[in-house]
This record gives sequence, structure tokens and C-alpha cells, in this order.
Amino acid sequence: MKYFRRTKRGMVITDKMETLFSTWKKEEETWLFIGPHDDDIVIGAGLLLQAAIKEGVKVHALVASDGRMGYCKVDQRDSIVDIRKKETAASFQILGLPKENIFYAEFPDCDLNSYIGRRKAKPGDPVIEGHTGLQNAFTYYLRKIAPKRIFLPTGADLHPDHKIVYQEVLISLFHASGNIWPELGPVTTHTPFAYEYMVYCDFPESPEIKIEADAELFKKKLDGIMAYQSQEQIAQLVQIRRDGGPFEFMKPVSYSFYHPQNYVSLF
Repeated sequence: MKYFRRTKRGMVITDKMETLFSTWKKEEETWLFIGPHDDDIVIGAGLLLQAAIKEGVKVHALVASDGRMGYCKVDQRDSIVDIRKKETAASFQILGLPKENIFYAEFPDCDLNSYIGRRKAKPGDPVIEGHTGLQNAFTYYLRKIAPKRIFLPTGADLHPDHKIVYQEVLISLFHASGNIWPELGPVTTHTPFAYEYMVYCDFPESPEIKIEADAELFKKKLDGIMAYQSQEQIAQLVQIRRDGGPFEFMKPVSYSFYHPQNYVSLF
């Protein structure tokens, strides 16, 4: 496995993760990969996930939606949620992620817009501590896992679920580190570094991190994608990845909080 980090002078190539992330300390690394849907993580970050496991990182995965709208046959309409959960278990097993490190928020697929924010739960809602909503779930899991780094699909993706998850995760980073909603667990002591990966659409700007895998991990990624046999278009996604070679690309998420002093010197 080789890792690349873009700098102002080009690409730095190394066999060690230390230069992939400048603050690397293996014993302190806990990573959370977040997917709006069950297959997003392996499609966009399956190589990096495997590399992290091999390096001894504590790796977790969180799937936001239940996949209920992903049926390709009418007779699977009522069973697709269970089918896809079994496919997810098989996919992550191929990648080497233990099942106890996989979490499911179980929000209704293609209806995440109804669960923006946080509110009192109603019958049928995914419930944590009497409340529902993406910010409720993401704040809970961020506090529970306390990741050093998180990885999620780029907010520039055209899929509405991807856009919503992106924005709800980022605001939940703020919630998780504050004293709000104490029933969701202990406040995180640091704000995780965040990174975008690609699933369907390009980054709005060039990525800064490139991961290159060996043949074994590349095959496992492709096999992990193919585990989603209920998704009849999956073969096309596999072919795109196969043609593109054993590479993945990441982009650090940059955001800053407002302070008046940032703008005083402009006037």
C-alpha cells in the first residue's frame, strides 16, 4: 500500500501513514466512515478502510439510511431492507471490518429531508433517547465512538441523501463537542478531522489525498461492492472502479467558525 499527500511542491509518496496525515499517532487513531447508504463506503473508501484496519486503526462504519428504496424487483419491495443489511454484513466482512463495528441509524432511504435536525420521536421514527433526526443520531454516534477522523461523501454529490448527510454530519460535529443534549453521551474532547470521498460525482475542487492499493486489497474492494447483488446496477459501478485502477481520492473538509477579528483588517 502506498500513500500520497499533495503539497505545494507536488505529491509526497511514502509507505507509512504518518505522512498521509500530519498528526498521526496510531494508538490515538479511531476512524468513522459514514455512508448515507450501505454501499457508499465500500464504493468511495473501501481501499482506505482496509488500509486503516491493516495499520491497526480502530475503524467503525455508520450507515445512515435503511435502503428501502433500493429495490430493483417488485417482489423485493417489502424485503429489501433485510436483504441489504445481509449484503452489508457480507461486504464489510470481505473488507475485514468486524460486525460489532458497524452501526445502522436506519432512517428511511430517500426521505432524509424529513429527518433534518432533531425532534421528539413519533411512532415509526428511528429513536435514540426519545428523539429522532439526523443530528440526534450523528451527535450520539460521534460521542459514542469519539473518532479522531471521519470520512463521508462529498457534499457536492447530486444525490440528495448525500448532500443532507454531509451537512447534518458537519453541524453534528459542533453539537457533539458542546454541552447540548447531555442524554446523548459524554461530550467529545476534540473535533474530528473530516474528509470527503467520492461516490457518484466529482469533487468541486481537486482532491488532496491519493490512495493506491495493491492487487489484493483492490480485489477485495471490488468483491465488497459486488456483495450488493440486489443492486442490479452495481456491476456498472464495479466496472468503473476496475477501469480506473486501484486508486481512491480524498479531500479534507475545511470549515471555520465566525469571529469578527477575522475581518477587521479588511477595512
